[in-house]
Amino acid sequence: MTRYAHVTGWGMAVPDRVLTNAELIQTIDTTEEWIVSRTGIRERRIAAKHETTASLATKAAERALDGTQIDAGDLDLIIVATATPEYLFPATACLVQDMLGATHAGAFDLSAACSGFIFGLNMAAQAIRSGSMERVLVIGSETLSRYVNWEDRGTCILFGDGAGAFVLEARETPGGVLSCVMRSDGSGGDLLSIPAGGSRFPTSLETVHKRQHTIQMNGREVFRFATRVMASATREAAKRASLEMDHIELVVPHQANLRIIEAAARGLHLPLDRFMVNVERYGNTSSASIPIAVCEAFEFGRIRPGDHLVLVGFGAGLTWGAMALEWVSPERPVRPGVRPRHRLLTLFAHLASLARRVWRRIEGLIWGASSESSD
Repeated sequence: MTRYAHVTGWGMAVPDRVLTNAELIQTIDTTEEWIVSRTGIRERRIAAKHETTASLATKAAERALDGTQIDAGDLDLIIVATATPEYLFPATACLVQDMLGATHAGAFDLSAACSGFIFGLNMAAQAIRSGSMERVLVIGSETLSRYVNWEDRGTCILFGDGAGAFVLEARETPGGVLSCVMRSDGSGGDLLSIPAGGSRFPTSLETVHKRQHTIQMNGREVFRFATRVMASATREAAKRASLEMDHIELVVPHQANLRIIEAAARGLHLPLDRFMVNVERYGNTSSASIPIAVCEAFEFGRIRPGDHLVLVGFGAGLTWGAMALEWVSPERPVRPGVRPRHRLLTLFAHLASLARRVWRRIEGLIWGASSESSD
């Protein structure tokens, strides 16, 4: 029996706070025209103090599950693609697993910057096709606003916060994920990075003073790289899926810069209306940008059953990748909000998590007393 990995649920979550260009130009030396002409961005979302990479990821995951016939307890694996994890460790995915109550799921983070969601989808699809997994949740979630130097007009205008999630399930029906391209070139790792905070440059007064914990980017070189790989990766993914470009109903690119998307369209000899573009409203949300764009494309009626899509992205690393998939409608339509059943399950998950924490404390006391008595 041939197994196929289908996208059966999808959801997104973005902060309520909108930061417009008009607000930005009050604090940095730039203009609305300069920002829009170079990036296409008009506004971006900024996480509130209580919002984190994990909390946004969990909201997106709940909405993705809401469009399926499964609950969190049915998941086999959770992958969170992020460049802005909650902590260095534990993995943000483990926090999401706990908040969802996905008690039977393994969980780990994937670090491939803006390409992370495509890389995660491919790993999930491979696990499903191999037979080792039945249901996998893949999330891209970021709080990039907390790593931005708000005095650097070259980067602070670009980035925003948000999360998007897909549920992948095993099906016998042909379709779903058809092919994937994953590439990297570490020789360009210094072109886009957050230099400090890792083992190379541990946190110190010097690294904080030099603002090495914020995003550093060589914009010109990244632009050249991106315009080169976006079109080539899209072609390769389509070719591996035995698809002609005319058979691709929609290309969903990483929403980094409108000029990069326009260059990709020219390179592929496709009109821009064959591309999903929402960069003007969200800016660059890194690993979250592609799933957010897919959710909006579906909402706007730009994705229909039987359509062929290519998801394509690039990011720090340097990394890039593209995925071709055939969209198959879910067994029931996606409805906004969270099902009452999910609310109850989420409450139960929180109570169960609390119970496990209490039991670990009791267990520790018992083992500690036992150890002392044996000494």
